[in-house]
Amino acid sequence: MIEVRTLVKTFSERRGDHSVKAVDQVTFKVEEGRFYTLLGPSGCGKTTTLRCIAGLERPDSGEIEVAGAKVYSSSTGAFLPAYRRPIGMVFQSYAIWPHLTVFENVAFPLRVGKQRLGSGEISKKVRNALELVELGGLEERMATQLSGGQQQRLALARALVREPKVLLLDEPLSNLDAKLRERMRVELRELQRRLRITTLYVTHDQIEALSMSNVVAVMSAGVIVQEGSPREIYMHPKTQFVAQFIGSTNQLSGKVRSVKGEGLVCVGTEVGEISCGMMDDVSSGSEVVVVVRPESVVLHRKRPAEAANVVEGKVATVMFLGEYLDCAIELGKVVLQTHQPHSLDVHRGETVWVELPPGECMALPQ
Repeated sequence: MIEVRTLVKTFSERRGDHSVKAVDQVTFKVEEGRFYTLLGPSGCGKTTTLRCIAGLERPDSGEIEVAGAKVYSSSTGAFLPAYRRPIGMVFQSYAIWPHLTVFENVAFPLRVGKQRLGSGEISKKVRNALELVELGGLEERMATQLSGGQQQRLALARALVREPKVLLLDEPLSNLDAKLRERMRVELRELQRRLRITTLYVTHDQIEALSMSNVVAVMSAGVIVQEGSPREIYMHPKTQFVAQFIGSTNQLSGKVRSVKGEGLVCVGTEVGEISCGMMDDVSSGSEVVVVVRPESVVLHRKRPAEAANVVEGKVATVMFLGEYLDCAIELGKVVLQTHQPHSLDVHRGETVWVELPPGECMALPQ
């Protein structure tokens, strides 16, 4: 439904003698009805990519197809203006007209569109769009009288009123408070599932990406560094950047001592030898970083009889966070962050045994 091939977009700096490649040979495909997220820090190129698809930026090269129509091609010179693309878009700021009513805000795209519609048809389409986002009955209210969550839904209704084939969302929840953002994540995802509308979502928030998406593409410095399901991205990061950016992670530098087979290697680290999974390009003698998530680390009050990767440590800090204990464990000069069940009775300064399950550890190229 959306296909982007070798997309390049550069911006010139103020002095004019240097250009920055905001998007660098980006290629990806969004299948029909799927929720696809571009995730990355500020300046990684995700919003520029979205704006190129929307027709708000003209790329330097590449090809873009939306709903089977080629909306941009550097080889043929094709460039379809934004208003002719089969898309609906919600901006980070919502871009709501404060002097218009809820009804008129949603009706605006229909009134300025190329296709002229009668007042009866406009009214029907607007009311249908408002019902979709549960704003029915608020047609005559001024847009400024809506709450933050209602304004976000109003922006969605305006994007959906033209019945687009594709929905583009640029950090639409970033202006909401934490509790409302959590609720709107659920509402937005359920709306997308109900409508089966192909959605491209841009965010820097890893929780949004992991909880809402069918597919996540992590971007850094203008390129996609990893693409996969939320579980795959989180559990099996392919680079140090992905491991660091997606959730919290512990990292231990070391060298591969031996390859055990079945996708396992033995790595010599500053806390001892660790058996762990490996990436395809890791071999004996490779300098690697072993990554393990805080929630994967298991603490024992006594040394377990049968367990791999067990190291003696000392509890540095313990913080009760309700859902879990945040425990920092000193292993010599190394400090591991761990998330433990809140029922675990451990105290600062206490000796514990740290288990790093081999299946939860991954050796990444240094």
